[in-house]
Amino acid sequence: MITGEIKNRIDSIWDTFWYGGITNSMTVLEQMTYLFFMKMLDDAQRTKEANAHAMGVTVKDPTFKAGNWHNPETDRDVPYESLRWSVFRNMEADTMFRTIRQDVFVFIKTLNAGKESAYSKFMANATFLIQSPRTLVKIVEGIDALDMNNRDTMGDVYEYVLGKMAASGNNGQFRTPRHIIRMMVELMEPTLKDTICDPAMGSAGFIVESAKYIQKHYKKELLKKENADHYKNGMFHGFDTDSTMLRIGAMNLMLHGVDNPDIQYRDSLSTDNTDSGRYTLCLANPPFTGSLDYEAVAKNLLAITKTKKTELLFLALFVRMLQIGGRCASIVPDGVLFGNSTGHKAIRQELIDSQRLQAVISMPSGVFQPYSGVSTAILVFTKTNAGGTDKVWFYDMQADGFSLDQKRTEVAENDIPDIIARWRNLPAEEGRTRKDKSFLVPVDEIREKDYDLSINKYKEVEREVVEYEKPEVILDRIDNLETEISAALAEFREKFL
Repeated sequence: MITGEIKNRIDSIWDTFWYGGITNSMTVLEQMTYLFFMKMLDDAQRTKEANAHAMGVTVKDPTFKAGNWHNPETDRDVPYESLRWSVFRNMEADTMFRTIRQDVFVFIKTLNAGKESAYSKFMANATFLIQSPRTLVKIVEGIDALDMNNRDTMGDVYEYVLGKMAASGNNGQFRTPRHIIRMMVELMEPTLKDTICDPAMGSAGFIVESAKYIQKHYKKELLKKENADHYKNGMFHGFDTDSTMLRIGAMNLMLHGVDNPDIQYRDSLSTDNTDSGRYTLCLANPPFTGSLDYEAVAKNLLAITKTKKTELLFLALFVRMLQIGGRCASIVPDGVLFGNSTGHKAIRQELIDSQRLQAVISMPSGVFQPYSGVSTAILVFTKTNAGGTDKVWFYDMQADGFSLDQKRTEVAENDIPDIIARWRNLPAEEGRTRKDKSFLVPVDEIREKDYDLSINKYKEVEREVVEYEKPEVILDRIDNLETEISAALAEFREKFL
């Protein structure tokens, strides 16, 4: 969540872009990300150098090597040292501008040249658009003041810039809050055996958080070559139709040690996407609105749910893309849970009768503020193609650690730790009543209610009977009060008038 000092600093950087003539929001995000990436590369190596110095060893695989780097665009040799943020930030304005535009930018574009990585693929057409040395100096100074050690700054910038985009509410590109992504990853508990996909990846938030989870929980296992190779090259997959987001997502993943993710420009719902039975885990927040080329939608998706609604088609896509035994956690708008169209009912029936629906976590409507007030839920299911739904776990999330208004300030109330704890101990849920925040509902009861998955269909609300006094008692009390008031007024007149 972007708040406080960092928000003010990014506002200042944004204004500098604006005054420098760059007013397109996505262009600002893209150019800021390039500069953030330059700083992160240097910060990462400085950390490696400090650790290596403390241990008395040399830095392994440094980004900035000793000696010179050959610039393929200018055909000249440039000292690696001059490409480092900590060096060029102290240069005179014109020298810094030339160094970044002619050398550093080319360096980050060709960083993985020859490796056919997602990063190099999407950086190939990148363009440096800052035209003024003075503007660049101010931006570099602003970025240099940011503390990027413990936060995914590109995600923060993306989140905030999207709030400035007039189209964000229309095209479905509002960003998933990072703590919600983290909760979903914690619920799914990815392992080194997983092959993970987000077919609507945006800036790769779900994939990055999954990578962090693997790094945290499988640190020793990642030392083995086969595990490290899978992590870097075969574990993570993401698709999007926005080339800028693909570029930002690829850079984001590279910074988290995922060197060669399968990141592709692809309309996931179209016939161009032929993935079937390929992944063991899907995590996503697919678009709820936006344009859809219905004629290009894959026919095997329409066979599951004949609809033009993207949120239903993506659920059908998850079913198709997963291996048998593969798991999915997806955010959906509330309408998916209770919509009465043929398409709505068909996808719910598919998840309940043909797959194994495990959980419905209803989230409060303010979770996506300030971008959208839409009410949402998280569906968790496992692909079986043979049914298996016995009881569905419902949770009524009422707080996520932030106020549910436009400001989204941090608050003490937070159901997320409780959601994770209860999910990991489902046998204990058997004893809960429908009056609790969470409870289990037998699948037969859900079928009886026409496959409705809205929590209010099953939750019991306890109402206390309030007994009021009889009207004559209340009237007597009013009469007594009037008598007391009249006596007080008479006493006042006698003394002062």
